Amino acid sequence: LRQQGLEEIKQSDDLDRVNDVRVKLLGKKGPLTSVLRGMKDLSADERPKVGKFANEIRDELKAALEEKRAQLEKAVLDAKLAAEAIDVTLPGTPVAQGQPHVLQQIIDQLEDLFIGMGYEVAVGDEVEQEVYNFEKLNLPKDHPARDMQDTFYVTPSVLMRTQTSPMQARMLEQHDFSKGPLKMISPGKVYRRDTDDATHSHQFHQVEGIVVGEHVTMADLKGTLEAVAQNLFGDQLKVRLRPSYFPFTEPSVEADITCFNCLGAGCSICKGTGWIEV
Repeated sequence: LRQQGLEEIKQSDDLDRVNDVRVKLLGKKGPLTSVLRGMKDLSADERPKVGKFANEIRDELKAALEEKRAQLEKAVLDAKLAAEAIDVTLPGTPVAQGQPHVLQQIIDQLEDLFIGMGYEVAVGDEVEQEVYNFEKLNLPKDHPARDMQDTFYVTPSVLMRTQTSPMQARMLEQHDFSKGPLKMISPGKVYRRDTDDATHSHQFHQVEGIVVGEHVTMADLKGTLEAVAQNLFGDQLKVRLRPSYFPFTEPSVEADITCFNCLGAGCSICKGTGWIEV
């Protein structure tokens, strides 16, 4: 019985077959069970010997069955792992990389342009003192821009800056003119109590600049604005200056560029004028 059982276990080639052999050898109708049930008919001297021998065979067959089951389960797992194996040396799926926001791209482009012309870049705080946002820019306390309807106030003397111009006042205070003229730009976000629409926003970006030194003229201003416009929109664009009023500059002008869509011919974007205010 032992040899027959061990041979059948050895020949089992799958888990179902192992289970069938287990039932056949150790089940209720198996030969070992029959031997154990028949022990009551044995003499008192034979009963211990036969019982011990039958239990030894049963334990040996159980151990052989468990070993065979473990071997087959490992073989099944190994086959599954081999079938599902991933070659980690193969190139992976490319991960799409992000890129700077279009506004940041424009700011970077302008910063590179001005740095190339000898300017420094000064970035100020978006929460600013009222005195730097208004009074030091020649905007007195009764100026309409200081009204609560136009400006986001944090406290009576602190606000969300409405322009990047406060950095001009701060740089004028800090700059050592004995070392040369002041040339700086200040890019950043600004905030105003505007109703959002196609051309207005409560939060938008500005890039302001200032040059203070000897022999600086309006021609330098126009040349700088032309360099900016052509850098952003192309060499074919022209710049025109129009007299205007700003409380913090004298004289003051506004700048228009040739419409980048129609190149001055007139279209819906420039409202037929051929020019776009910048």
